[in-house]
Amino acid sequence: MIKQFSIFDSDFIGVYVKSYKDTAFVPKNISSDAENVIKDILNVNTLHIIIDNFSLIGTMIAFNSSGIVVSGLATKNDFKGIDIGDRNILFLKDRLNAVGNNIITNDKAAVIHPEFTESSEKAIADTLNVEVIKSSIAGVKTVGSVAVLNDKGMLVSPEITDDEIKNLKELFGINVNTGTANYGSYYIGSSIITNSNGVLVGKATTSIELGRIDDTLS
Repeated sequence: MIKQFSIFDSDFIGVYVKSYKDTAFVPKNISSDAENVIKDILNVNTLHIIIDNFSLIGTMIAFNSSGIVVSGLATKNDFKGIDIGDRNILFLKDRLNAVGNNIITNDKAAVIHPEFTESSEKAIADTLNVEVIKSSIAGVKTVGSVAVLNDKGMLVSPEITDDEIKNLKELFGINVNTGTANYGSYYIGSSIITNSNGVLVGKATTSIELGRIDDTLS
């Protein structure tokens, strides 16, 4: 199922929410109407959080079934009372603190910003329990902003090369297609929230874009 959607009157919904499989992290101040849409379309358990007094949760968290990597701006108190199951959690102390923009992952692999330190790379790999590759995507180092994935596929910026597409297919083990959202935006990760159950896209997304997104992620 796919639905056009906005959060806080913004079409860049991916900066506010991060989802994977049956879980979505959402801002504490999200409206009940918006939260209900997320629950309905993605069929997820929503976990409310604020990090360093910011609502841009999607830019601050990357996670899979094994672990959660969260910005070093967060503290253990931010996660107090939140049930993360048996996932590992890493409060990543690195100058690249917008980890949601700088990491894209599933249960097989992760691509991370090429300027993460070696110690951060190892910590990310240990937390997520996946192979980690340092790389840009489509020439952009903030890899989580220009790509989005679920168990069905991966959508990336049209600026990507054929060799990159081949490498991402092999790395993540899913089909990879190019596309845009929000009326031509290459910032797909900032414009889409998805898991294996559904897709939410910014309201500015055109019908042609919707078709491409639906074919790839639904």
